[in-house]
Amino acid sequence: MNMNYTPAVPEIILACFSMILLMAGVFGFKRSRTISWLCVASLIIAAIFLLTAKMDRIIGLGGFFIIDIFAVYIKTLILLGSAVAIIMSLTFNERESINQFEFSIMILFATIGMLMMVSANDLIALYLGLELQSLSLYVLTSFHRDTLRSSESGLKYFILGALSSGILLYGCSMIYGFTGTTNFSTISIVIKDSTEPSIGLVVGLVLLMTGLCFKISAAPFHMWTPDVYEGAPTPVTALFSIAPKIAAMGLFIRILIEPFGDLIDKWQQIIIVITILSMIISAFTAIAQENIKRLMAYSSIGHIGFALVGLATGTEEGIRAVLIYLAIYLFMNIGVFACVLAMRQNENTVENISDLSGFSKSQPLMAGIFAALMFSMAGIPPFAGFFGKFYIFIAAINAELIGLAIFSVLMSVVSCYYYLRVVKVMYFDEIGEDMDRPLPTEISVLAGMSAVVVIFFVVIPWTVTDFAKIAAGTLFTG
Repeated sequence: MNMNYTPAVPEIILACFSMILLMAGVFGFKRSRTISWLCVASLIIAAIFLLTAKMDRIIGLGGFFIIDIFAVYIKTLILLGSAVAIIMSLTFNERESINQFEFSIMILFATIGMLMMVSANDLIALYLGLELQSLSLYVLTSFHRDTLRSSESGLKYFILGALSSGILLYGCSMIYGFTGTTNFSTISIVIKDSTEPSIGLVVGLVLLMTGLCFKISAAPFHMWTPDVYEGAPTPVTALFSIAPKIAAMGLFIRILIEPFGDLIDKWQQIIIVITILSMIISAFTAIAQENIKRLMAYSSIGHIGFALVGLATGTEEGIRAVLIYLAIYLFMNIGVFACVLAMRQNENTVENISDLSGFSKSQPLMAGIFAALMFSMAGIPPFAGFFGKFYIFIAAINAELIGLAIFSVLMSVVSCYYYLRVVKVMYFDEIGEDMDRPLPTEISVLAGMSAVVVIFFVVIPWTVTDFAKIAAGTLFTG
């Protein structure tokens, strides 16, 4: 049994930092801002070890853990998303009187779970990583325990998260029962050696996919998303929209392409149905939203739908398109939530779209950044969001999913309405109350960084596309 621990060095680093910082906080060092920056430093150190290590495909920890270029790509996005969420929380937590040192440490624990999910090579490792992530997120969702909305959203997320975990675990047990193993490599061999997969195995795969659809908030398993996005503290909402979704999508891709790649005729139809439902529900429900965070919840459901189009192809080109889309999605969401955190009136957080009236007059630079991000979310050229969707649509057409590609384009056009509506309110509605100034430095930097990526992606796209191509190829070449 290969017990090589080298592939798990980033996870081990984060676990050690988490325990040290937790003990430091418990025994008296309660400067939450300092601990938060140390958590960010630990994420940076983990990323350095991840990116500088040998990127060959290595299986360790007794076959439970795998590291390859695909995992490195996804983990890099996760570490960046988690670090940004901690930075976003610094000023917000102080203003809302929830600047407890445990906040950033819980994000570290959640991040460890996400990294374990992406590198899972066994159903047991998959479940352990998923639950470590989920348990930490349950706490973060209800961290603002003095407000009813936060407590309510935490309870809803816990109940539905437990339900989805139960469904996923039952699916895993059925897969084990009909293959005799929980290891991904062995499951793949069993499926290849069988002339026709058993009904029980297919049912187990469907249940496993259902549990993962809850985690990525794909329709019709999205019901928790709007309430949790609205009720959770805004930095937690930003975290939800970025890191856990990317981690779950990475896990989804690995499971369907590696152990169950030969069953594409079974799962492709399911993915297509989920894709269509996600885009329809997102496009038409978001139109009626007045709360920005609820709007972003439905927006995230729609973006997951577009990403699933690439997965539905089951091709290397399709997976490459998904990876590019996830990277662009990361930066778009960082920018949007930085802008949301920047919107305050009379020291109160602004969350309604109508409150953005005249935002372009009081903070023209931030309004311009927000407008660029909305254009990118809508997929309008030459912003980065356009290229994300372009790669997805081309992959679908090349995989002969022409009907799905045309439908996706139509839903993208519909979604333009609610994104452009935000721009219209900022620039053309009657001037309302001015936004508070000045802005926190870290929020301004994050918003500016995201705007640069979104606007100038057209100039240097190969920095992402080449990495994504190599990462996608790893899954198909082994």
